[in-house]
Parts: sequence; structure tokens; C-alpha cells
Amino acid sequence: MSYTPEAKTNQSLSLTILFAGTLFISASLMFVLQPLFGKILLPLLGGSPAVWNTCMVFYQIILFLGYLYAHTISTHFGQHRQIQIHAAVIILSFLALPLALPDNTTPPTDGNPTFWLLWTLLLAIGLPFFVVSTTAPLVQKWFTNIGHKTSHDPYYLYAASNTGSLIALLSYPFLLEPAIGLAHQKTYWSLGYLILCLLISSCAFILWKTNQKNIIIDDYSPAENNLSVLSKLHWLALAFVPSSLLLGLTNFISTDIASVPLLWIIPLTLYLLSFIIVFSKWNDKTHPIMVKLQPLVLLPFIAYAFINPADLPYWAYLILHLLAFFFAVMVCHGELAKNRPHTQYLTTFYLIMSFGGMLGGMFNTFVAPFIFNGIYEYPIMIVAALLLRPGQNNPFTKGLLLQIIAPIVLISIGVIVYKNIDDLLQYFDVIVISLIALTICTYFLRAKPVAFALLTGAIIFLSLGLHGLSSNTLYQERSFFGVLAVRESVLTSEQNTPEKYHELFHGTTKHGAQRLPANFATTPLTYYSRPGPMGQLFKEYDNTDKNWTIGIVGLGAGALACYAKDQQNWTLYEIDPLVVDIASNPEYFSYLKLCVNNATIRLGDARLSLEKEPDDKFDLLVMDAFSSDSVPTHLLTQEALEIYFKKLKPNGLLAFHITNRHLSLKKVLSLHAEHLHLSALIQEFKPQQDIPLVIATDWVVLAKNPEALAPLNLSRLGNWQKMPLYFDMKTWTDDFTNIISIWK
Repeated sequence: MSYTPEAKTNQSLSLTILFAGTLFISASLMFVLQPLFGKILLPLLGGSPAVWNTCMVFYQIILFLGYLYAHTISTHFGQHRQIQIHAAVIILSFLALPLALPDNTTPPTDGNPTFWLLWTLLLAIGLPFFVVSTTAPLVQKWFTNIGHKTSHDPYYLYAASNTGSLIALLSYPFLLEPAIGLAHQKTYWSLGYLILCLLISSCAFILWKTNQKNIIIDDYSPAENNLSVLSKLHWLALAFVPSSLLLGLTNFISTDIASVPLLWIIPLTLYLLSFIIVFSKWNDKTHPIMVKLQPLVLLPFIAYAFINPADLPYWAYLILHLLAFFFAVMVCHGELAKNRPHTQYLTTFYLIMSFGGMLGGMFNTFVAPFIFNGIYEYPIMIVAALLLRPGQNNPFTKGLLLQIIAPIVLISIGVIVYKNIDDLLQYFDVIVISLIALTICTYFLRAKPVAFALLTGAIIFLSLGLHGLSSNTLYQERSFFGVLAVRESVLTSEQNTPEKYHELFHGTTKHGAQRLPANFATTPLTYYSRPGPMGQLFKEYDNTDKNWTIGIVGLGAGALACYAKDQQNWTLYEIDPLVVDIASNPEYFSYLKLCVNNATIRLGDARLSLEKEPDDKFDLLVMDAFSSDSVPTHLLTQEALEIYFKKLKPNGLLAFHITNRHLSLKKVLSLHAEHLHLSALIQEFKPQQDIPLVIATDWVVLAKNPEALAPLNLSRLGNWQKMPLYFDMKTWTDDFTNIISIWK
């Protein structure tokens, strides 16, 4: 049941401030908790971007349940009973305070940890997050019943809620994370939650003491049934697509730079900003502008992001994706706001909207990874967003059939060309130019959503197929930790005879390579080459390392195994079972088969695995764990280094791979060396000769005993130098990391 006021309107500004402030604080707490708890969980799962996406799905599920709860109690119970029920729920939620992970929390190592992660989140923060998620619809519904002059249209309060979300998200990486450790963040969040509960109590008190007479309306009477099924499905689609697009883009961009909350926050910030704009009074003016500009933004986006991505620097490539995403969600959310119903259906509207958001997240997390071997849900949702554009919505007649013809013809031509031309790549430039010309043609179909969307989709997927063909992908699969691909490439030898070799990619970052001829098959390449830092290290210790016990964190293609000697004991740590499958398959890489006979492979997060090893076990520990282009931050903290040296012998060496396009990881290790009184050498290696598949790479070697580094320090094989000192940042700990401080 709901209540319709029959009294004089209240024009008090204080009521607006109270209710808007409650929504603001609630949303702020919600969107601080997301990166906060994601950061707490990252160390348990190797820094995978999928941790963030799974957390997002959990939040969307709880948000939907919160909206369902708000809809149910506001339509079935009177005002006083609503307050009593909600008070009981709030009191129950105090059992989850203060925030903390459940005891003895350990993720599974032999399968997908998605459901384990969801269960852990439910136990740790499920109750308080549920209360926070109920606030927006319930408090807005209460506001419609207090007799305020704006009670007839409280949707503007939703803009206040999303403003709180946006400010919280931006504050986290730039204000909270650099200044406050995780322990204090959890404490302050708990205090903020208590303040929110007091504000909700104040709103409930206003509702309780209202003197207005209310008429009970049965929301399951014909009144609610006046909402057509098509309207509800339209709301659902307009919420589903942006939600899926958000997670798809997040996965897409965070795989290529770093698995840290900083980058994850950017798409979510744009997503929230769209809600603020469309649910404000500006939407009537901004929405038509967004609809007109979206096709213009799509032209360079499709041309450079899909058809010919190599022609732009990465930052411009990233900006194009973010712009296309923003215009897509602005158009979808603008349509959602434009079609919002009377306040009588407020909770129904929010319920369907949250349900669509939840379904979008569930599609990306539970469906897409099992049916796609790449992040194809992202381009699919780009096309779906275009289908939802306002335009000439023809019924299923001749008009609609005409809109479908062009995409069908284009796909048919693509299939015919692929089937009948043997060396399609010799026409690569012609095909690219043709696809760019077709992209320009899509602009003239902008008023016809079906033709516009399907033709754009055909161009995108033909482009993806073309690039897949040109990359000679032998194998591609997707796991919780990302998309892995084995590709076959060709290099030309001095005799100008082509030679095939295999490469391993995680996302767009190369994680290893192997030449196929027998005389080169055991030669370590790329970051692990013999002329490079790792080759120098093993050569300098060649006379003393015969009986070493060696640990390698991060398997890759297995190239480091070719430094193994028969008497040595090697333990290889890898978090992703798919990496082990690829490195162990001689059809792709034969390093493990040819180079090492007594290696042990341990699955799971390396830090957790190392903690179980006996102390003083290793003579050499090599840290080569990467999530795409970045070392997971929990492997770089002071506590992590203390674990490594606890497992090393007194004269043991710790070799750290820090090659990175975007982050200056040497700053972090330099501070650790200073604070832990370690000796450290660094080599930022650049090949002096043009040697096939020998590339620039950066390595740091640390030791407790300076004498242990003497062979490297005196080495003439490479340019090893003492670590520079840095004083412009704080030491990274399990409680404190700040990615901004090491951004190049």
C-alpha cells in the first residue's frame, strides 16, 4: 500500500536538506565501500580485474534486493509499520560492524572463485550494504508522503544520491587512499554508517509525526496494472545495457594498464555522472544534444578503437572508449529519466531499474565468461545501446526490413570474401579503408536505430575478425583472471628465411615467447633473455648455484625454467590454472618439457602459498607475477617483502621484475630497501644489439647481505646500479598503497 497526502504543502527547506542529505550520505558510504572492500579482497585473488567486476555484481544484487524490500514494505504496510520494520533491520545490521573479512578466509585454488567471493562479501558486508541500498527508494517514498511542496516529484533527490556517489568515488583515490590506511578507512566507514542510521531515524521521525491524513491505496489494484509490460521491459533494457557496458569497459581497459581501483573508478564515475545529469532539471535540454552528438563520437571511436587501433597512442585510445561509453549511457539513462512514471510507481520504477542493472552485471560475470573466449560482451552492448536510441521506431513491416538488409548484406559479403580468398591479409589495407568508409555511412542512418545499430555491429565484428585473422591466434581462452591467447608470429633470420615462433598474451600484454626450431627452443626470450638481467644473474652465479632451491612466482610461458640445472629444486607458483595448461602444452610452449625435470607447480596466490613454505628454504626467489602489465599491489607491500625474506636463506636473493609502461615500481622497492635495510641493485636493460625477441626490461635484485650481491655489483655483463632513493611518497604496506604516487 502507499499513501496519498491530503493536506497543505510544507515548503520547509530544512526538510529537503534532511532528506537529500540522508541520500547523499547513504550513496557516499555505498561508493566508498566498493573500492575499499575491493582493495581488501584483491590480495586474496592476485589483483585480477574480475575481483572488481564480481564485487560490482554483488553490489548490484544487494541493491536490487534493497529496492525490492523498499518496494514491498512501502506498498504493503502503513507508515508506522514501515518504520518499525526498518528499525529492526538497521539494528540487525549492527552485527556486521566493524567491517572485517571473515576469519580463515582462503579462496579456492582449483576452480573459479566467483561464488566464493560473493559468499565472502555477503558475510562481511551484506547486512550494512543492504541497509544502505534501501535508502534511496525508501527515503524518497517517505518524502512523497510528508506533504512537502516538491513531494509530487522527488526524482531530483536521486541526483543528490548520485552526487554523493560521484564525490565518494573521486575522493577515494585522490583523498582517502593517499591519506588513510585500510584499518582507519574501515573504522571511519563504520562511524559514517552510524551517522546514516541517525539521519534515517530523523526522516522516519518526520514521517511518523506528520499530521497529514493519508488515503490508503492498494498498489496491486488496477492503478499499477496501468503500467504496460512494454514500458517495464523498456525500463529494464535501458538499465541492463549501461550496466553491462560498464563492466565490459572496466574489464577491457583495466586488463591493459593496472588492476587497481584507480582505473576501475573512471567508468563508474562517468556512469554515475550520467545519472546526476539525467535526473536533474537539465535532462530536457541535455538529452537531445546527447542523442545528436553520439553518432559523431562513434565515427572516430569505431575507426580507431576497432578498425585500426594501432594508429593512436594509448591515452587517446582510452579517451575514445570512455567518450563512447559516456554518450551511450547518457542516451540510455536519458531515455530512462524521460520515461519515468508518476510517483505512485516510484518504487516500481526503481525496482525495475535496479533489476536491469543487476541482470547486466550477472550477464557479464556469470554468462559472458562461459560463452565467450574474449571480452565480446563489450562490443555487443555497444550495439545494444544504439538499438535503444530514440528514432523512427517502425513496426515489423517493410520499413524495418529495409533497416536490416544493409547489415545482412555486409556480413554476407564478409563471409564470402573470407571463404573464397586464400591470402586475405594481402588486402588488409583495402578492407580497412572500406570499413572506415562504411563507418562514415552509418552516420546517415542515425535516425533509424535498427539500421544504425546493426550496421555498426557488423563493422565492429568484421573488424574483430580481421584482427583475429591477422594476429594468427592459435588458441584463446578466458578465465577469471583474464583473456589468454597464444599467437604464431614470424621473424626473418639473417638468411632472410622466415621462422615461426609462439607468443603468449594476457590481454594486450606479451607474457613470453618461444622460437620453434630445436636449436633455439631452449633459449629464454623477451624479458628473460640471456643478454638481459636474468641471464646475467644466472651466469654470474653459475659456479655457486648448482644446488640452489629456486622459487618462481608467475609462470608465463615457462622461459625461466631454461636456466634450471639438474641438481636444483624449482617451485613454480601460478594463480591461474589456464596459464599452467598453456605452458604445459608442448603444442604451444615446450620450455617446461625441455628444460626442467624436477619442478613443482603450486596453484594459488603466491603470497598465500609462500606463507605455507618453511622458512630459509630458497636461495633465489624470482617475483614475476603480472596481471596484464602490472604487478598486483599486494605483492609489493612491505609485509610481502618481509615474507619473501623470511623464506629466503640468509644469503638468498630476491629478483623482482618491474617492467611497466605506466607505473614506476622501482620507487616502491627503493623505499622498502631503505626501511628494511636491504641491499638493492637495479638494471633498466636496453638491448645494445638487434637480437631477435630480446627486449628492454627492468629488474631489481635485493638481498639482506650486501656480499650476496657482490657478483652482480662487479659484473661486466650488465649495467647494474644502486637503487636511487625517493622521498616523495609513503612506504606501501598492506594497510596503505597509493597508485597515484608511482604513476609515470
